[in-house]
Amino acid sequence: MSSAASLKTLMARWMMYRDECFRNISREPQMTGLVCNRTFDKYACWPDALPNTTVSVACPWYLPWHKEVRHGFVYLECDADGQYSKQKNASECVSRDPQHYGRVLSQFRTMYTIGYSLSLGALVLALGILVTFRKLHCMRNNIHMNLFASFILRASSILIKDAMLERPDDFHVGQDITTELETAVGCRVAMVMMQYSILANNYWLLVEGIYLHSLLVVTVLTERNYFGIYQCIGWGAPLIFVLPWVIVKYLYENEECWVQNINMEYWWIIRSPILLAVLINFFIFIHIIKILVSKLRAHQMGYSDYKFRLAKSTLTLIPLLGIHSVLFSFVTDESTSHGALSLRLTKLFIDLFFNSFQGLLVAILYCFVNKEVQSEILKKWRRWKLGRDIEEEYRHTYSQSLQMKSGSIMVPPSNLSRLPDIATTTSRLGSPEEKQMLVSNSQNGMGTELPFTSTPQDSSTCSSITEDIACLILLDTLLFVNATAYVSF
Repeated sequence: MSSAASLKTLMARWMMYRDECFRNISREPQMTGLVCNRTFDKYACWPDALPNTTVSVACPWYLPWHKEVRHGFVYLECDADGQYSKQKNASECVSRDPQHYGRVLSQFRTMYTIGYSLSLGALVLALGILVTFRKLHCMRNNIHMNLFASFILRASSILIKDAMLERPDDFHVGQDITTELETAVGCRVAMVMMQYSILANNYWLLVEGIYLHSLLVVTVLTERNYFGIYQCIGWGAPLIFVLPWVIVKYLYENEECWVQNINMEYWWIIRSPILLAVLINFFIFIHIIKILVSKLRAHQMGYSDYKFRLAKSTLTLIPLLGIHSVLFSFVTDESTSHGALSLRLTKLFIDLFFNSFQGLLVAILYCFVNKEVQSEILKKWRRWKLGRDIEEEYRHTYSQSLQMKSGSIMVPPSNLSRLPDIATTTSRLGSPEEKQMLVSNSQNGMGTELPFTSTPQDSSTCSSITEDIACLILLDTLLFVNATAYVSF
């Protein structure tokens, strides 16, 4: 996020300043009498000074923020006994941005940590729902599931990277060089995974835009053939850019955890493909809005209803396509490095806020409030509840029949064991095999057969709640007849 010099570069500049100070000290003639001798106190270069005076020198030019404090001075008093004081006044040479900037960044970090944590939990639940219900498996939801997975990978990698960078700087104390090397390698691996996950997330957002555009524009679409291409775009394209970035960082900027971008030209290897995906999605978004406007006008609806539906569609598409990223796409870190702190903080806040909570919004809009998902969950719940209720009713009725006819005949348990478990079975209720079995059992002692006609059904679950209820009522009737058949004379 920052192009500031690394610690090694800062140390090199400090050594250059020190050598220049020593050259000046040796070249200038010394003052006679009682004076404070010229010296270098590891911060600034001080000349000879008379007792009871205050010496001022320009802020050292090796400071990373020297451009900000180039007009400032550092002060040091020369005591009456000809000795420089140990305390200097360098308040004019201290950058005020890092203190304010650091507090703001700490608040931003808390915000996006909460956002990514909430998004991670919601996305894991949403992905589990879409995977569990096989009726929801279609091209649209398959793309949604891959998008959810990319959001999960992004949130996890960022949280892991932050956790690794939170360790104290003196981690090497009491450790050998092998431990330090392993720690650095682990941190760099986390950075590589974070860059890959961010790229993959942006390209799955691009896939969402391409698929939505194809649905509205292309009349004939063979979805099976295109899904393989979508996977190559979402998971394969980021590798094309991450691998060169890893090679460049290892060869030319193999320092610390690869967090800092000393040469911003190398950073364009990651930035340019993200910017390309964002721009393509933005143009797709504009085209989709035009298509929606034309379709809404064709329906000749009221003006208020027209505006509401258009606004609803637009707001729903923004998190799915990542349109918020367009706001500051062309505001680079270099352009806000000096003299534009408010613009940098604004850009940083918008990026971190929307990127961290985007996964939560997508999970809510495209899973939790989706009518199709809600219908499947409600159907599953009602089917399970009806099955449990009928099983309890059957057990209660069967136990009463046994008590009434307990002295007449013993009920063969072998035949009852063949009956299906209503609560645990996952097959269709009232399938032809179950109906035939129940009819054959009900003929014992009665000599008649329940007449009904069954139609062939597939192996899927009941298509509606009404059909489920009819199947369960029929099964309940057959179970009761079967139970009473054994105890009747």
